[in-house]
Amino acid sequence: MYHPIVLYIGLRYTKAKQRNNFISFISLVSMGGIALGVMVLITVLSVMNGFDYEIREKVFSVARQVTISGYDGAISDWQGLEKKLQKYDEVTASAPFITGQGMLSKDGLATGVLINGIIPEKENQVMGLNRFIVQGSGQSLVAGSFGIILGEGVASLINASLGDRVVLIVPRATITPLGMEPRFKRFTVVGIFHVGNGFANYDTTMAFVHLHDAGKLFRVQGDDATGINLKLRDLYRAPLVSRELRKQLVGQYTIVDWTNQYGSFFKAIQMEKTTMFVVLLFIIAIAAFNLVSSLVMSVTDRQSDIAILRTLGATPKMIMAIFIVQGGIVGLGGTLLGVLGGIILALNAPTLVMLLEKILHTSFISAGIYFIDYLPSKLIFYDILRVGLSSLSMSLLATIYPAWQAAIIDPALVLRHE
Repeated sequence: MYHPIVLYIGLRYTKAKQRNNFISFISLVSMGGIALGVMVLITVLSVMNGFDYEIREKVFSVARQVTISGYDGAISDWQGLEKKLQKYDEVTASAPFITGQGMLSKDGLATGVLINGIIPEKENQVMGLNRFIVQGSGQSLVAGSFGIILGEGVASLINASLGDRVVLIVPRATITPLGMEPRFKRFTVVGIFHVGNGFANYDTTMAFVHLHDAGKLFRVQGDDATGINLKLRDLYRAPLVSRELRKQLVGQYTIVDWTNQYGSFFKAIQMEKTTMFVVLLFIIAIAAFNLVSSLVMSVTDRQSDIAILRTLGATPKMIMAIFIVQGGIVGLGGTLLGVLGGIILALNAPTLVMLLEKILHTSFISAGIYFIDYLPSKLIFYDILRVGLSSLSMSLLATIYPAWQAAIIDPALVLRHE
């Protein structure tokens, strides 16, 4: 049964006796340790969430979620396959493509590229190409005009700019009276895109032409295409959708999804986040251990008070509840301070890091490694909740042993020595 006197005495005991401020100091250290652990844990989890979100956005803004290709490297009548794919609710858009390797040359400069023949309207629905174009327009890719959109890195390597003419050489030989000659075609640069550093280095390896022009360049017959890219309503259901498509299109096509290429990376991110959570939880555990020490000293210091309360009718459960309240107040205070500090720090972490970089004239985050050049932070309520509950749980567990020691004190034995 709950007694208000338990809460009152527990609150009074959070302040040590005037003659023993050391116990109060230990309690404050315990509260500060819990607050620090909670604050750091919330901040680190928010930064991990930020990296997870930003990298996912970087990858899936250009990566192929599900790709269907023919066993022989070509899909005949891709329009018919698209009609079949429209029956699947999970598929929101599809885009055919023809891909092949080539070499771009201009004014004596050359670089290897991966050529993607696309239909701009369809590709924009799947990849969102238009939002990455920094010069020109995706609509400039018109069938038969032989326009090309280059990655910013590719354009820089061959010193090409909007409107320039470049020569594309593909490894397909043409038989002439003089022998075998490589096939080449002049293209006009109608656009330049910038994705940023990523898994596939799109800016330095990729170029887009119209599907019709790519078909002529690589001598693809009729309505053939190398494959079809799919965009899903929920990208995390890609493995399930792939399995379903394999059952329906058995024996005709090769079907792969993003998990084949990037799945292990995202599993590593989740495992790293879980590991960081467990490791940093030990900071709170250490602070809770200090709480055990302060409560044990408090019980020793208040043995006479406990004996008097027992003689006045307090039960062992009430004595136990008093010290649980005392330790719980310290744990609750530390948790609330840590949550408040963690939220403030997590929300302002990107700004603080940018300010520190300006002061020190350095860069802590390299886009070549992390795919972004700033510190991201994404605060999620679930993380705040589980960190707060974990902290409170450990704080309450830390009070059980000292409270039990207080409950088993023999009042007669204590008062005999007073």
